[in-house]
Amino acid sequence: MTRTLLLTGASRGIGHATVKVFQAAGWRVLTVSRSAFDPRCPWHAGASDHFQADLADPVSRGQMVAGLRAILGAEGLHAIVNNAGISPKGPDGARLGVSQSDDALWQQVLAVNLFGPAALMRDLLPELERARGSVVNVGSIAGSRVHPFAGTAYACSKAALQALTREASAELGARGIRVNMVTPGEIETEILSPGTEEMTKLIPLQRLGQPDEVARVVLFLCSEGASYVSGTSVAVNGGQHV
Repeated sequence: MTRTLLLTGASRGIGHATVKVFQAAGWRVLTVSRSAFDPRCPWHAGASDHFQADLADPVSRGQMVAGLRAILGAEGLHAIVNNAGISPKGPDGARLGVSQSDDALWQQVLAVNLFGPAALMRDLLPELERARGSVVNVGSIAGSRVHPFAGTAYACSKAALQALTREASAELGARGIRVNMVTPGEIETEILSPGTEEMTKLIPLQRLGQPDEVARVVLFLCSEGASYVSGTSVAVNGGQHV
């Protein structure tokens, strides 16, 4: 039996690595983002298994869910990985605090980082229940501590995502659905903020993490090896939280 994953935010970084790790494990990976499929993404069936949708827009999301249901079989959906997220910056990558964050910014960040994941779980609940599937929300170390680069709205959205993970786990467990979270620290991607390399001095493992190191934890949480794991947040940060 081929298991099916729906992944948001697949085009780069952790999402890009997650596609490759899951496909290597034999999963079918369906991706969704606001942009069209990037032909440079080197994975099988990428264009045909990609949905272009704005998950913060109920109409766009509804069309995507309808299209997904049309191709899912009786087995349902085995996993959702809510990886898509935005972290707005000021000029020259400056951190946006309370005083620099207007209503529009708050609404944008919460719509993508919090409302989108909640809505996907709700809208695809029948498909998840049919497969006794799992959900993994991708959080951030910024959700539990002040971070020098992550803005206030982003940090609050990730803290709320952890609460959503806890609430959904308690509610959906009786339906056979597990809900967990990974909270990455400083991961080496093409969108690193200037100065991130200096933070390795504060990390016990003395290096940045790699996207596939997060992706492998996500795969474990979606696997039978984690069949009794739910409501958990796994820190993937080289010990930075200690």
